[in-house]
Amino acid sequence: MHAHRRRVLLACLLAALYQTGEALVPVVVGVVIDEATAPHDGWALVRWCAVLAAVFALVSFSYRWGHRGAEKAALFIEHDVRLSVVRRVLRGVPGTPGELVHLATGDAKRVGSRALAVPLGVSGVAGLVVAAVALLRMSVPLGALVLVSALVVAAITGVLARRLEGRGAREQERAAEAVGVAADLVAGLRVLKGIGAERAAHARYRPLSRASLDAAVAAARTRGALDGAVAGLNGVFLAGVALVGGRLALAGDISVGDLVAAVGLAQFAVWPLTMLAWVAGELVLSKASGARVRELLATPEDVPDGGRALGPVRGAVAVDGLSVRPGEHVGVVTADPAPLLAALAREAGTFTLDGADVAGASLDEVRAAVLVSPHRVDLFAGDTVTDERALAAVGTVPDRDPRELSGGQRQRLALARALAADPPVLVLHDPTTAVDTVTETAIAAALRALRAGRTTILVTTSPALLAHTDRVVFGDREGAHADLVRDHADYRAVVLA
Repeated sequence: MHAHRRRVLLACLLAALYQTGEALVPVVVGVVIDEATAPHDGWALVRWCAVLAAVFALVSFSYRWGHRGAEKAALFIEHDVRLSVVRRVLRGVPGTPGELVHLATGDAKRVGSRALAVPLGVSGVAGLVVAAVALLRMSVPLGALVLVSALVVAAITGVLARRLEGRGAREQERAAEAVGVAADLVAGLRVLKGIGAERAAHARYRPLSRASLDAAVAAARTRGALDGAVAGLNGVFLAGVALVGGRLALAGDISVGDLVAAVGLAQFAVWPLTMLAWVAGELVLSKASGARVRELLATPEDVPDGGRALGPVRGAVAVDGLSVRPGEHVGVVTADPAPLLAALAREAGTFTLDGADVAGASLDEVRAAVLVSPHRVDLFAGDTVTDERALAAVGTVPDRDPRELSGGQRQRLALARALAADPPVLVLHDPTTAVDTVTETAIAAALRALRAGRTTILVTTSPALLAHTDRVVFGDREGAHADLVRDHADYRAVVLA
């Protein structure tokens, strides 16, 4: 964060130099005109032309590096905010996945935009100050006109910015709600089509989408009113400077060069005034998004971090009546695997690892030691596995976008990803339900060989996977898969149905 602050401060300095140079350009041009039209030493004209060239060099350098530094700081801050949101989400927070994604994207981007807005605001103020000083040196009325215009724009900006902040916050909230429902509907699209619930899904999404649109339009109208008011005032200001400056030149109170400089400064001042209005809008929107991010980060954690280091992990697990020795390959057959999986993922309940309660341990270390691979795994474009042993265990997976893979191919890619992580304790929940029987049998044997010496818990009813375990736990009974199939009809009904 200190590095980002230094980048922003440097960008502010360079932006101020840029606007100072921009403001000095019409002043120096006015001097050059006076030198060119007056019977003075020719070398004075050359010197002032050289000064003008130096000012242009300053403008070019400071703009390029100042803007680059501000953009870099904005991108890094946005990235850091996104990581903070993701880390917090991984510890359990209320809200739909779509809402949380919107926080990590739209709100994070707006928070980062502050690093770009602040230097631009500093540059606008610097430009106005230099322009006002220069005009005051030429004529008090011209300098006063700039100062009055800046105060009027600041007052209007303050009033409209307060309205924009509230509407910007509502815009983000409504958009997050709509995105959350849309994500849920897309995820369950096949089910919705299967049960013919498209109309109900449409009826649920439409009012949220409309509310999001109305909130966005309201925020855009306020932003438009702010920009329009500033643009109108800028036009009045420019016309006023031209009128007052022309009268002063005709009266002989200022020179022709001063008149040119005054008109040039008036045209220049339009940009800082407009930019300050834009900066005000960005800052209030960033403030609203920052409040949403802080609210999320302040939410009590569902999965607290104990902080204690685990040390070397042997892999002995005890949870919810299940006891697994280090290096065991155990199958678990249960009607409701959710409590067991939630406890092992530290989402609910508790368990012991190598005889110690993990509640007081570092969350990151527990997750590195115990990997719970759920039945449904999210895959993203670019997800690849390079571990040759893991790929060999699951069979060939086509090298293309995971969204284009079949259900079985997606399952095998997800399993390969879990195997490549090679954690001391691996928990797999129905990893082969979409795979054909022949492939499943080959995967079961390869999985057993690849995980030799590492604790593996298979929560499944697959006979192929259970046949390659050391033992199977079925309620209050346990034993080899073949023995349970032979001796217990209820077990046969579950795994062989």
